[in-house]
Amino acid sequence: MFYPTQRAVLLMGAGLPLILILTIISPALWALGAAWIAFVFGLILYDLMRCPAPHNIALEHEWPRTLYVGSQTKIACICKVNDKRTPHNAEMKLAVNTLLSASPHIWYPPYENTKLLGVFEVRALRRGEAIIYALWTRWTGPLGLVWRQREQVVDRKISVTPDTRLVKQKAIEIFSRDAAHGQKLQKERGEGTEFDSLREFTQGMDKRAIDWKHSARHRKLHAKEFRTERNHNIIFAIDTGYLMCDPLKGVARLDWAINASLLLSYVSLKFGDRVGFFGFDAKPYLFTKPVSGTAAFPHLQHLTSQLAYSNNETNFTLCLSSLSKSLMRRSLVIVFTDFVDTTNAELMIENINRLIKSHMVIFVTFTDVEIDALIRKEPSTSRDVTKAVIAANFNKERDIVLARLERMGVQIIRTEIEGMSTAVLNKFLELKRKEMI
Repeated sequence: MFYPTQRAVLLMGAGLPLILILTIISPALWALGAAWIAFVFGLILYDLMRCPAPHNIALEHEWPRTLYVGSQTKIACICKVNDKRTPHNAEMKLAVNTLLSASPHIWYPPYENTKLLGVFEVRALRRGEAIIYALWTRWTGPLGLVWRQREQVVDRKISVTPDTRLVKQKAIEIFSRDAAHGQKLQKERGEGTEFDSLREFTQGMDKRAIDWKHSARHRKLHAKEFRTERNHNIIFAIDTGYLMCDPLKGVARLDWAINASLLLSYVSLKFGDRVGFFGFDAKPYLFTKPVSGTAAFPHLQHLTSQLAYSNNETNFTLCLSSLSKSLMRRSLVIVFTDFVDTTNAELMIENINRLIKSHMVIFVTFTDVEIDALIRKEPSTSRDVTKAVIAANFNKERDIVLARLERMGVQIIRTEIEGMSTAVLNKFLELKRKEMI
């Protein structure tokens, strides 16, 4: 495929007014017009002959298999030019679906060692199956009068998954702090409330652990040893309604919640606890029985792909009631959600109040950076003052709702979006240390 460039069109048009004037003055000079057109066409033909043929340009690249949601990845697009002719003014454009964004919109690749070197910054916007459709490349000859173009079909499907890099990094930090030297397996004794064994009391042991009945029987002081309790049920109740699908800093709230839940899932499985997921919007659509063992983590990661983006309004009454009926034993329920109006919040409070009678509940919500920006912005007009007052009222209503939940005994986490994973993990470890689960 080839077509004239803007330079060719301007060159063709630049001579025509002068030729038109000369023809009006002397009609015998009409042949100059035909000669000019033929001359420009000759230049275009020469430029076309000096362009590399499209079939001589081949794409050489390995496309990624997976991308993490919210991450930016540099993708190099290298085109091998199997032609002695040199491409000039080359341009590249990457065609992708709505789950990806590629920047810059048009890349101007340098020509080095018979190769066109293109680099695109690809950002994964949402979870799902992203597609790179094609790479468009066009170039001119040495005169820059004609474009030659090739569409190189890629049709590459890439899975966009939750970002598990933070999971691995944080897990290494947590378990490396308390890792025992050597490879000998040891029981975690001395903490928790679950009885492990009875042994003779020695100096340095906690006197409160002395078992006086057995000490009297054996006529020696004996103390109880305890071990860390395991096998807790931890349920991640993740709201996938329309509010959770709004982006914060380029990533949907839902994806931030999934990343935080995966981090805590891995840590919990390492501690010997059992983890399950509950997804809901207008109605509950996902409930998995709690599983244990780190070998189950890939299964949990796969389950999060079923937490789909939704345009529905969340029905807290139906969904939280269904969750309460599904839980057969006391569990730690971690609720990831968001709310705007107090009417919807009232229904949420009412149903969480029923849930907390039998379970420990952690309520995780987001600090809205857009509202905070309106409040902190220095007003320059009366409109800015109005926006700041409305935003402050929104924040005040949220504070009232969270304060009511806290008085009910709900553990509240309200944090910046980047620090949410760490905040949820710290709260879990705190509750575990205090033996509140």
